[in-house]
Amino acid sequence: MNAIFTDASFQNMMNVANRYGISVNAVTDLTHALMLSNGTMAQFNIPELGGGGQWMQGGMTMVGDMFNNQLKSTVDGLCYELSNLINQGAIQYKPLPKIQNQNGSQSSGNWWGDLGFPNSTGSQNGTSYAIFNNIRRLAIQDHGKVTVFDTLDNQIGGVGQQQGGNYGMSFTSQYGTVDLNTLPIVSGGDQKPQQQNAPIVQDAIQNQPEAIEFTPQVQEVPNENTSELEEDIFAKIEKLAGLKDKGILTENEFNSKKTDLLNRL
Repeated sequence: MNAIFTDASFQNMMNVANRYGISVNAVTDLTHALMLSNGTMAQFNIPELGGGGQWMQGGMTMVGDMFNNQLKSTVDGLCYELSNLINQGAIQYKPLPKIQNQNGSQSSGNWWGDLGFPNSTGSQNGTSYAIFNNIRRLAIQDHGKVTVFDTLDNQIGGVGQQQGGNYGMSFTSQYGTVDLNTLPIVSGGDQKPQQQNAPIVQDAIQNQPEAIEFTPQVQEVPNENTSELEEDIFAKIEKLAGLKDKGILTENEFNSKKTDLLNRL
């Protein structure tokens, strides 16, 4: 995907590059990485910024030269400013050019229609997807049929193969595996997400004889998504602990991230 930034966005990126003494190309590459998560995190490999590195909103910054605190501070500052600009709408991709169809209508020339530039696209097992984190949309094309979902507050950043289900792929966000059945369908879907209705107990109580005490029995159903989320969170904490033991993360950074992950349980 050759996504192009708007002229105003490019000017804002140039201003950031000049303040930090970094080339515009390095800032552009870093911004592309941030756009994949709508500014919440970035994984990059930029020689000018020490090679491979990672930044996560909330205080975790890793660079290739792990003992270079000045470089670490520069990367953190760059990502923080660029993330704010993305969230403020000051950095955006240019909309796709319209093309004229034979019937006189206009379209963007892509199977996902007029949603604009996706953060990422791909296909496998006969199913194609396009992720639009900036506008909270996920488009899936399966057997020529396009369904557009509202991703709510999920920042989708991972795609994998799915065993079973309606589609041949699964998606992950900052919360773990995304259950497409819980996402509102914006267009193209035949079925809306199933709503979980609370059991109506009051009517049952009113229909019981007065001499009989009615006690509703509620069977607790295990939540597989919760179990998967817990396993994912514990795995991340274990990984962070390893980084702390190696001296990559400080004690405060580790504790801060650990607390943030545990709060999601």
